[in-house]
Amino acid sequence: MTAAPDLFYIPYESLLADVRTLAGQIARSDWQPDFVIGIGRGGLVPAVYISHQLALPMLSVDHSSKVPGFADELLGKVAEKSAAGTRLLFVDDINDSGGTIDYIRQLLAQNGGDTGNLRFAVVINNSRSKVSVDYWAQMIDRTEDKRWFVFPWEAVGANDTIVEEALSVPERLA
Repeated sequence: MTAAPDLFYIPYESLLADVRTLAGQIARSDWQPDFVIGIGRGGLVPAVYISHQLALPMLSVDHSSKVPGFADELLGKVAEKSAAGTRLLFVDDINDSGGTIDYIRQLLAQNGGDTGNLRFAVVINNSRSKVSVDYWAQMIDRTEDKRWFVFPWEAVGANDTIVEEALSVPERLA
């Protein structure tokens, strides 16, 4: 029998502090985005906050829906924007395994995206992820930190659903 995951509910005020940290890092950097792009689902809320904080327009790409071709088509359009010189900041909630960010980067490259015009920001970054990001508010080491992070927008879901999702990726919890 699998042990229950260690659910860690992120307090709303902590999330706001992390978003402010990210926005500050971005504002102080030499690279300034033209658009913020929220990666759905988890990156949408932080992206909205960052877009307001930096007074930038926001786009979204719903990668989490797993609807065949849907996010891919949008990412093709986004790649064209970056190739034309538009600077794009992608935002997600967590860079855990790196699968989502790696997938997006590969698709952008396949569609002619200009890597010089692309940056990635996350609220929580796993130092053991297979990919790196440009900005993060908190760093964890997944070999030591086995908590399942529950962001405020996820906390409204049923506890059974949260536990089920956590148990669906046991390699992150073991």
